[in-house]
Amino acid sequence: MDFSREFVKDVKRLIIKVGTAVVTRADGRLAVGRVGALCEQLKELNSQGYEVILVASGAVGVGIQRLRYRRLVNSSLDDLQKPQIELDGKACAAVGQSSLMALYDTLFSQLDVTSSQLLVTDSDFKNPHFRMQLSETVGSLLDLRVIPIFNENDAISTRGHPNEDSSGIFCDNDSLATLLATELKADLLVLLSDVEGLYDAPPKLPHAKMIHTYVKEKHEGEITFGDKSKVGRGGMTAKVKAAIQAAEAGIPAVITSGYATDNIVKVLQGQRVGTLFHKDAHLWAALVKEIGARELAVAARECSRRLQALSSKDRSKILMDIADALEANEKLIKAENEADIAAAQEAGYDNSFLSRLTLKPEKISGLANSIRVLADMKEPIGHVLTRMELADGLVLEKKSCPLGVLLIVFESRPDALVQIASLAIRSGNGLLLKGGKEASKSNAILHKIVTGAIPNTVGEKLIGLVTSREQIPDLLKLNDVIDLVIPRGSNKLVSQIKDSTKIPVLGHADGICHVYIDKSANMKMAKHIVLDAKTDYPAACNAMETLLVHKHFLSDGRLNKLVSELERKGVTVHGGPRASALLNISQVNSFHHEYNSMACTVEIIDDVHSAIDHIHRHGSAHTDCIITEDPKIAEIFLHQVDSAAVFHNASTRFCDGARFGLGAEVGISTSRIHARGPVGVDGLLTSRWILKGNGHVVDGDEGVVYTHKNLATQA
Repeated sequence: MDFSREFVKDVKRLIIKVGTAVVTRADGRLAVGRVGALCEQLKELNSQGYEVILVASGAVGVGIQRLRYRRLVNSSLDDLQKPQIELDGKACAAVGQSSLMALYDTLFSQLDVTSSQLLVTDSDFKNPHFRMQLSETVGSLLDLRVIPIFNENDAISTRGHPNEDSSGIFCDNDSLATLLATELKADLLVLLSDVEGLYDAPPKLPHAKMIHTYVKEKHEGEITFGDKSKVGRGGMTAKVKAAIQAAEAGIPAVITSGYATDNIVKVLQGQRVGTLFHKDAHLWAALVKEIGARELAVAARECSRRLQALSSKDRSKILMDIADALEANEKLIKAENEADIAAAQEAGYDNSFLSRLTLKPEKISGLANSIRVLADMKEPIGHVLTRMELADGLVLEKKSCPLGVLLIVFESRPDALVQIASLAIRSGNGLLLKGGKEASKSNAILHKIVTGAIPNTVGEKLIGLVTSREQIPDLLKLNDVIDLVIPRGSNKLVSQIKDSTKIPVLGHADGICHVYIDKSANMKMAKHIVLDAKTDYPAACNAMETLLVHKHFLSDGRLNKLVSELERKGVTVHGGPRASALLNISQVNSFHHEYNSMACTVEIIDDVHSAIDHIHRHGSAHTDCIITEDPKIAEIFLHQVDSAAVFHNASTRFCDGARFGLGAEVGISTSRIHARGPVGVDGLLTSRWILKGNGHVVDGDEGVVYTHKNLATQA
């Protein structure tokens, strides 16, 4: 139970207000299925001894639907040609109320529950004798396990149009529910809406964040409300106002979805559903935030332990199911991804960003295939790395095991979510993911597909999707629960994370990859490699950003031809001090620049040692390549260039987990501790020691004869 919801243990009497949007469909007719699910929850609560009072909305809407039909049936063709006069709202309320109550009576009767109807008006509450009688009547009904159903008697109310006049002691059924909660001394008010709770912006907006606990001092000025309810009088603004009034009167209130079939029950179980309004909420603000982040991490760890308990075959099956689900849901993924792309285009993002954001069918298919490669890999967990006899009958083993819980923060590249999640499952790790907001829809659907393939015996919380940037600082404090942070993004992002946490950080900031064409290079080969390294996927971190060329190629014009070929392919070529002067191209301000687009820098170099020095001064230790036919020069370059990946006569684009046969990668690390280069399953594992003895004791090492004999890893 969430600590902020512990008060539910003392709840006996509760008022539930159901909104018009919950009880009616889009066409105005009653949503019988949702009303039925509501009645089943109330029956369960009634049988558990709760005193349940219902405030029902929807009468006017239902009445409008029925009277429109009646007017249509009674109209002649000539009548239908005339402008239609707006229906009288009070007449609609009278007709709709009887229909609404008839439905509740029928449904409750099927559940062996008795309900009663109480219609009230604003003027009734001005009479103190009415208030006293109301309390006595409701008390009698509740003693008999009868569920009272309240509604404003709009048919005879003295206010104006039911959906427009907001004057009086109460102005809608939300404020009526709060009034009844105070009059009848309720312990809890539940306001059912058509959304999960209160958001800081209209819920349809991609950046909207749900507020689990409303703190007036914090949230009052931050919330942007959407349009007023189209089918009822209130909307979210009215619900928030009513909930705040109830909380200030000492009655906790929860706004939650009435579309779910068990949300009321979950609220009373203390689960963190909906938005809570409580008079003490301002005292919990810091604690609520911290525990929310901790809960995510702890849940991921618990699920990871259940994942590790599965057989290798069962873990492989999860991956196969994910691969199949990705291909089966390609159209759905495409639709959500296109929505993200459209928003990014409208926001003015450049082509390289859009390229990283885009999920084409071939990319989805490639993701599925790489996951299948992972599934077919040799079991990585529990692999015996070393085995040694310490003494007679005392054997020590070093075995591979998962790191624990990973936190991956990545920018708007949704395919990374699938790769990282698959690697986490294969390596037995729990995972928390925070993707860029620009890919929120793509990330959400991919996360849903991936977690949908995880069996209940493990739990979908194995992979948590962090949707709020505000949670990241709290997660970075959890060095007792989270074992490794891997940021995938800009240098600024990586630096910020490293400065904000005690948790080990693995990753790279920039992908400034070099290709050096040596004096002995085959220029035809060099042209193919350079064009591939730059143009195959310019937005990738392993794309060439700087081309270093031996000065030998200036004399015969082959360098000019290579630059012309790059430009013909659409690459904008910039130069260093030497190249810009000799090739008549624009000069760069800095060699330390990652374009991530169809652009690169060219510079002229004296020899291999100059090239190595340039890479060390201006590179990012990611991937660097030499093109040469001289094996001695190649070895100098391969041995001395201090980068995560160093290639000879091969495109930098090969630096990729899938191409390396790792199945996928969680990222490319330029760190020098733990893992370096493309980080696959092995990079997400650590080791532990297993000692097997037969009553052995140290006892000051008396009588222990150490043998320290290496044994075969296969027992």
